Amino acid sequence: MTASSEVSWFSALCDDDYEFLGVPDPALASSWEHCRNIALAAEAGGFDNLLLPSGYGLGIDTLAFAAGIAPLLKRMRLLAAVRIGEAWPPQLARQLATIDQMLGGRLTINIISSDLPGETLASGPRYRRTVEAMALLRAFLNGESVDFDGEFWKLKLDPPRIRPVSGRAPPFYFGGLSEDAREAAARGADVYLMWPDRLDVVRDTIADLTARADKRGRKLKFGYRVHVVVRETEEEARAAADRLLSRLDAKTGEAIKNRSLDSQSAGVRRQVELREASAGDGFVEDNLWTGIGRARSGCGAAIVGDPDQVLAKLKAYQDLGIEAFILSGYPHQAEADLFARHVLPRLAHGPLEL
Repeated sequence: MTASSEVSWFSALCDDDYEFLGVPDPALASSWEHCRNIALAAEAGGFDNLLLPSGYGLGIDTLAFAAGIAPLLKRMRLLAAVRIGEAWPPQLARQLATIDQMLGGRLTINIISSDLPGETLASGPRYRRTVEAMALLRAFLNGESVDFDGEFWKLKLDPPRIRPVSGRAPPFYFGGLSEDAREAAARGADVYLMWPDRLDVVRDTIADLTARADKRGRKLKFGYRVHVVVRETEEEARAAADRLLSRLDAKTGEAIKNRSLDSQSAGVRRQVELREASAGDGFVEDNLWTGIGRARSGCGAAIVGDPDQVLAKLKAYQDLGIEAFILSGYPHQAEADLFARHVLPRLAHGPLEL
């Protein structure tokens, strides 16, 4: 059993904050002010890290926001998502090293195997490009000169002068369920992230990725991305979950999901399968509710229950080998406060060490 896990919250940079799913609220739209307030609330609540998501067509820019919020944070890490299809590795390395210095060495990186906006690359080559990018980024951020003759980049270049505070690359967090994604994680990631699923599937996924990494002489840590709805009683938590969907119509929900650039990925398909396999109330196993996926591409389920139930569920994931949680809830600032008051003080946690 893992004694301690990193517990992160989520800053809604990609137009993903609601009181009622599917009902836009100008007060919750992604903006510097709103996302700053979520970040400051997460730090005040005691979270260890904060995921800054990234989407080309949605919300505000991740690295610009990271640089803006960095001087306002005293303790919490940032997990900045970077879209590899939009990046040139030498320049991205300089940006990331600069932000890490602004944070005093508290940057972590979420690698996204994205397309270049306006273009589509098949899964195989797209993930091979991502593996190349991770290798290049790691070398530059480690201060190593590069003589690289790859499929997508051919570079002979000294590293930038600017370096992370530690002198080495921050941890790379990475997710994806397809065969290509799993191979990319085994070859280049430090932390493999999973979206919600049944406990038996989580166990099998960890075993599979551990074996793939072992074949390459590497070790992976494992993270779990899930929403939470915690209230003083289970009845109140289920009522809050129902309220969240109370103004959603099916057409709006499908439109929200389909506008995401990853709406056809293997991970998204699995979230749909999970929801379709759930009971009539949306629960696929104890306290794992799939209703979120009715209006969200990507992470489509929530842990719903009273503080004891939510804590027990998180500890069950820890028992399987999960060492990092990335949590969120709607609205994000209010739910961060509820989790910080009801559950976080009872969960052994701290920044993930590699």
